[in-house]
Order: sequence, then structure tokens, then C-alpha cells
Amino acid sequence: MISTAPQFAINDVLKDLNIESTNFGVSTGSDCFGSGEEIISKSPVDGAIIAKVSTATSDDYEKTVSTSLNAFKEWRNTPAPQRGEIVRQFGNKLRELKQPLGKLVSYEMGKSLQEGLGEVQEMIDICDFAVGLSRQLHGLTMHSERPGHRMYEQYHPLGVVGIISAFNFPVAVWAWNTALAWVCGDVCIWKPSEKTPLCAIACQKIAADVFKKNGLPEGISCLINGDYRVGEMLTTDTRVPLISATGSIRMGKIVAQAVGARLGKSLLELGGNNAIIVTPDADIKMTVIGAVFGAVGTAGQRCTSTRRLIIHESIYDKVKKALVDAYAQLRIGNPLDENNHVGPLIDSDAVESYLRALQNVVKEGGKILVHGDVLSGDGYESGCYVKPAIAEAEPEFKIVQEETFAPVLYLLKYSGEVDKAIDIQNNVAQGLSSAIMTNNLREAERFLSAAGSDCGIANVNIGTSGAEIGGAFGGEKETGGGRESGSDAWKVYMRRQTNTINYTTELPLAQGIKFDL
Repeated sequence: MISTAPQFAINDVLKDLNIESTNFGVSTGSDCFGSGEEIISKSPVDGAIIAKVSTATSDDYEKTVSTSLNAFKEWRNTPAPQRGEIVRQFGNKLRELKQPLGKLVSYEMGKSLQEGLGEVQEMIDICDFAVGLSRQLHGLTMHSERPGHRMYEQYHPLGVVGIISAFNFPVAVWAWNTALAWVCGDVCIWKPSEKTPLCAIACQKIAADVFKKNGLPEGISCLINGDYRVGEMLTTDTRVPLISATGSIRMGKIVAQAVGARLGKSLLELGGNNAIIVTPDADIKMTVIGAVFGAVGTAGQRCTSTRRLIIHESIYDKVKKALVDAYAQLRIGNPLDENNHVGPLIDSDAVESYLRALQNVVKEGGKILVHGDVLSGDGYESGCYVKPAIAEAEPEFKIVQEETFAPVLYLLKYSGEVDKAIDIQNNVAQGLSSAIMTNNLREAERFLSAAGSDCGIANVNIGTSGAEIGGAFGGEKETGGGRESGSDAWKVYMRRQTNTINYTTELPLAQGIKFDL
């Protein structure tokens, strides 16, 4: 059922997005169906129940896959530039609906309205990127060692791409994958987080309407809502050659094992324990801006959120004071109010994880500099609002080695040369995003060298949080090694084929073998 929150006209937003039915859940086109158990979409902003969403049963899943496979037969034969034209129309539709979709992202997930609108803008940007890409899906031409032969390689669509996304970016990560997969000629089945199902339903309706208006079959874009059991249907299905999964390291290991067991392909975007190194040559003002946004943006619920600040001892106290002063100015509250900096965590489980982290850092000998707490009273009825916290810690603390999906920032001190700081940064299991704040060219280049950061993203004089869609996004080690979005990330959605053409009347055999007939 749809309910109107006291501070937000959710019904008006859903109406703008053409979501009026309560029969949500599974879709291969414009209509939704689903006969499984219900999951509840509950806003962390005010605790209101937004809707009840029906999930996919095994029969629903089979119907979805069958429809998708049939659609692939037509879609793969559509010229790539024409596929790009469809994605262009989808991007334009997102432009029209940016405001209501951004508001829904903010309300259902809990991120600030600016971030919700920014996430939709990322969807628009990746559509623009994919449109241009649709005319650049090129291979290579190579010289053959045999006379009268031509050799080249080309890329073909894979088929059905399974997309498993997380709650913290409920629409953008799907778009990063699906926009590229579509121009590559693939069809997509999306299993979103069960914590943000309405965002997925809105996106599916927008996409399905574009396909329908162009006379294309249902099944190019599909949606299956549900919990891990629905995810298991997708990851174990041999008809789905690629699974792109975003989420926790624990989840990623399960997905990798299931997909690997059937020799499928995985694109994994998992956890990050991201650090900013602050050297004696850093610009302190820039450092504080980058660190604060990285640590408290999205209430610390980004995979690229700043978790660790590795500060040289000579400027440690100065940076610490500046950070404490900055945290005192943070405004925590309803994320739809653009005057607030920090919104709620996604749910009570996230709040418990936040509290455990603060308890554990003290148990291990750390010191809390900016105390965290769960907020209550007017405006905080959902119980999901917490105060961003700062703690002094040591690199080897167990809690520092872990990723806490909440606004907890650890200050770590280093002495000596920048290599010591790089060693501290790299000495965690995760390898997603990293940054160094310095005006020293040698330090910057050392950080970016083969002996520097071991992360998939390494920045100089900007923070760890956020990324441009033009660059490939992803990380190393337990972050999973996947790459999506820009650069040549499109290649993972296609299969490579090497072709050799003999245009002579002779057939030379390998190693000079003679076979006369």
C-alpha cells in the first residue's frame, strides 16, 4: 500500500513516475507482476511505509528469463547505433523525470536531495556516454603470418546480463551496467536491493515505456524483486553468462563462487576501506573539505566513503583541530531539506553496525574525538539518524581493517617519508579508492606509481568519494577486480571473437604439415 509521509508528498512523486498500482515486484515490460512473498519499502527519512512489493517466485523467474532470451534474438540483430538511439531516448526521459526520480531516491534510500538528483544525473551521463560508444564497438585488424589471409577480431553481445545492485546507489549503478549492456546488444535482468525496490520499479517503467514506443519486444529490460533467494536463481543460472554484482565483500564471495562453479563471468564491485594520505605539503583547507565530504556524504554509506585519514605527525594536530571544528558545523536531518548535510542510515541494522564500530575502537585502545550518537526527537522518529564520529586509532586495529558502512572516520598518524603512509594505506584487504593530499610533485608521482597505491582509483588533491563516468570504476583485492562505467569497461559485456579469412586458392596448414588429397 502507498502511504503519504507527514513531511513529503510521496504519492505525488509516484504519480509523476507512473507508479500507481500496488501490484509491484516483477516486470519484463511496462506492467509489473509477481506472486511471491511481500517485502516492505520503508523510508529511513521518517519511518513511513511507502509500499509493499511482491517478489519473484521460481515460476516468475522462469517467465522473466524466457521473455528475456526471446528478446535477445531480436535485440542482438539491431544495429548498434540504433541501439544507441534507444538509450538516447531513455536518457532524455530521465532528464524529464529527474526531479521526481531524484526525490524518490532521496526518500527511499535516505541520501540528500542533492545526491539523489546527482545520482539521476549520473544515469543521464552514462546514457550520453553509451550513445557515443554505440558507434565505437571496435576490434582490431592484425597481420596474418600466412600469405593471402586476413585476420581481425570483433565483439558480439553476450546475451542475458544479470545485475545485482545495492541500496546505497539504487539507480545509478544499474544504469552504469544496463546502458552499456544495451548498446552492446545484451538484454538485462535486474535484481535490486530489497531495501530500495520502488526506485527500481520507477526505472523499469521508464525504460520499458521507451522500448514499447519504439516497437521493441518486452524482455530487453527486466526486473525481479526479492531477497538473496532471488539472487541465487540469477547467479546459478547457466543461461545468464554475466553477473554484475555490487554489494558487500561477503555477498561478492558467494556470487563469485556460484558463478565460477558454472564458469560464468562476474563483474564484482564490493567493499572499500578508503584512505586519504595527508602529507606535510598538503593544503589543509582542501584536505578538510575532501575528508569531510568523503566521510559524511551519504551518511558514510558509499563504497568510496573515506574511512581512514593517514596524517603526517608534523601537521596531525592542526588537521585534527580543523576536522573537529568542521564536524561541529554539520547539520543532520531530513535529507529532502537542502540545508542539511547528513541524512539517515538505511535501517536499524546499519545503526547497530555504527554503534558497534564506536564501541570496538574504544575497546582496542582508540580515543573518540567527535562522539557519535543516535538522534531522537522531532524529525528523527525513524531512529536511523546518527552523528558522524571521529576516532583516533592505530592502523592495525581490527575495526580499522574493516569497512563500517556508516559515518565513522579514523585518524591515523604516520612519521617519516610518504612510503610509510602508502604502506599503511595498502595494508587492508580492500582496494577501491585512495587519495593523497600534497603539493609535492615527487610524493604525488610516488603515490601513483607501481610502488604506490594498490587501489583501482588513486586521486591527487581530491577525496576518495565519487567518480566520473568517463573512467572505469572499480577496485582490486577484496573489492573484486571489476570495472564498470567508462573507458573500455564495455568489453566485459561482450564476447571477443578472432576471425581469419583465406582469400586464396591454397590452404596452408600449421607447422608446414602436408595433407594432399
